[in-house]
Amino acid sequence: MNDKFNRINLGHFPTPIEYLNNISVYLKGPDIYIKRDDCTGLATGGNKTRKLEFLMPDAINNQADLVVTVGAVQSNHTRQTAAACAKLGLKCLIVLEQRLTEAPNAYMTSGNVFLEKLFGAEIVICPIDRDVKEYAEEIMNERKNKGANPYYIPVGGSNSIGQLGYVECLREIIEHDKDNLYTHIVLASGSGGTHSGIVAGKSYYKSNIKIIGISVKDNKYDQEEKVFKLAQDGCKYIQCDEPKREYVEVFDDYVGGGYGVPTKGMTDAVNLLATKEAILLDPVYSGKAFAGLIDLIQNKHFKDSDKILFIHTGGAVALHAYEWAF
Repeated sequence: MNDKFNRINLGHFPTPIEYLNNISVYLKGPDIYIKRDDCTGLATGGNKTRKLEFLMPDAINNQADLVVTVGAVQSNHTRQTAAACAKLGLKCLIVLEQRLTEAPNAYMTSGNVFLEKLFGAEIVICPIDRDVKEYAEEIMNERKNKGANPYYIPVGGSNSIGQLGYVECLREIIEHDKDNLYTHIVLASGSGGTHSGIVAGKSYYKSNIKIIGISVKDNKYDQEEKVFKLAQDGCKYIQCDEPKREYVEVFDDYVGGGYGVPTKGMTDAVNLLATKEAILLDPVYSGKAFAGLIDLIQNKHFKDSDKILFIHTGGAVALHAYEWAF
């Protein structure tokens, strides 16, 4: 697949896979491994780097001089997009959506937001009563009228082009897993492109690994439908067999009060990985996803003989903006 699509090298690949010995012993269940996509290298790393390796060439091919994207205030996607633009000499405009009510000042200014400013991005806060995508489109139209040629990247970089990064990630996993060790992949499911890319990759590479998404935002039905549609679009794009509906499985029990709203399960999971493995999860995605994995193990969803690969999607820089939650 790699030869068919334009790609720019922005990250360090393949990312490592580690066995979580201390956590596996502690949870007394299946063996747990972790795919370290927090180590992709771009601007402290994260899963969006894989997507941007395919999205940024498309922006350049479209002769864009301004990349516009959207995300929540502590979005990892917007931070990595700002970094990719800095590296490639493109202007970056980020429209941030306020998802938390009564958020402390640190949430609004530190973590990802501070880094975006360091990378030279222009930041606009979307009014609370406005739809962020529509608001971004209005700004893009204004910039077009002033002579700019903007390129829009959807939330999370989750479209047919962005998904290619996670079709590629599954190839890395399969190449590493020469003994067909892994029975399950578990990952955070948000805007859906990481999850759907893995699902499209499962269809493309005819893999038997079961994929479980832990929703960080939407209910099970809506999230599964979103991921399945994205995966269908992705399979059309890479010209492979359509994924089966049963390839998409989502658990929505760990969202808590909403996207980005801390939960006790999340803080417990972040603390557990930090103290047992010296690995930093993030408070929005991987923290809730690992909380889901812990709960599923404790409720005997898996067999003790299973081998689970957890994809760490990065974003620990947001911990600085969430210190109040701990």
